[in-house]
Amino acid sequence: MINRWIRAIAGTFVIVSVLLAMYVNQNWLWFTLFVGANLLQSSFTRWCLMEKILFKLGVKEEGDSCKA
Repeated sequence: MINRWIRAIAGTFVIVSVLLAMYVNQNWLWFTLFVGANLLQSSFTRWCLMEKILFKLGVKEEGDSCKA
């Protein structure tokens, strides 16, 4: 479940930042770069800040959705 949330949030951030770059200011592309860099570093280090935030918000790990 948490992996779905992370992918959904990252995808939303990328789409929103590209739209903001197109219609507001091109400097929003720096946010897109930041999201991509964080995704890349998390694939090497296995550490993801969004994962920690989602845990604190109560999002369950994969397979935990049916547990009481």
